[in-house]
Amino acid sequence: MNADFFWDPAIDRKSDIVNEALHLVDGWPLPSVVEISESGTCNRKCVFCPRSDPQYPDIKEFIAPELVKKLASELAEFSYSGIVLFSGFVEPMLDKNIYSHIKTLYEHIPLARLEMVTNGDVLNIDRLKRLFESGLSTILISVYDSREDADRFEEMCLEAGLRKDQFVIRHRYLPESESFGITINNRAGMMTEAAYSIPAPTKALKLPCHYPHYTFFMDYLGDVLLCPHDWGKRKIVGNMKNQSFRDIWLGDAFLVARKMLASGNREFKPCNACDVKGTLMGSSHVQAWSKVEKRS
Repeated sequence: MNADFFWDPAIDRKSDIVNEALHLVDGWPLPSVVEISESGTCNRKCVFCPRSDPQYPDIKEFIAPELVKKLASELAEFSYSGIVLFSGFVEPMLDKNIYSHIKTLYEHIPLARLEMVTNGDVLNIDRLKRLFESGLSTILISVYDSREDADRFEEMCLEAGLRKDQFVIRHRYLPESESFGITINNRAGMMTEAAYSIPAPTKALKLPCHYPHYTFFMDYLGDVLLCPHDWGKRKIVGNMKNQSFRDIWLGDAFLVARKMLASGNREFKPCNACDVKGTLMGSSHVQAWSKVEKRS
């Protein structure tokens, strides 16, 4: 199957949650997804990931608990009820503090869905139970090696007492002809030197993108990126260590980018090098932001 046409079944699930989580505060929409990339490291270098580029940095540093608490407390001011997702450019289970991070978020924003994407390499039944005892809502396990591993993870989740709606098995071991089981893109131009090379467009695509309308992405340094596909960190729109969530989300950098991307204008970094299909979800958020612009 051509990579352009592979449809990851997890997209439908996330799209439904994103739309359901649309919440307005004083007329402007909160992000439906707050994603935390809570370290600089991963234990794998998948061929379809920028980490397979020998020059991509692997930094064994982790997010400070104080930063997680700051984000949680500021989201609590809005009774945040969207998704907080531990994912990003890393393997979350490498962080020994992951359980306390989840607990902090759960205690501050109990209405939110707390989710995690993991490769499952260090998972076992005890760790699974501890994650959910800490407050995790759903675990998404990306299986990279075999169907047998996928079956093993499903059995592990069931043995740990999880309901079917508390885990998602993502089949990432498929062959290149089936796009490795992922709706693949060039990660804002960061796949040129990866094992599975995807070139950047020679000129910016004229395609709209919704990601900044519904996603707030923060890394372990507190840097907030315009988009979760910006693996090169070419567009930092703020930093949670010295700015507030509200000021960043409503800041000019975000607002200008949203307006340009809604009209299909990708003539700025990192979007000028990106080929992501950015309209698979979030259309309701685009409409909400357009109403904000009309009032201002």
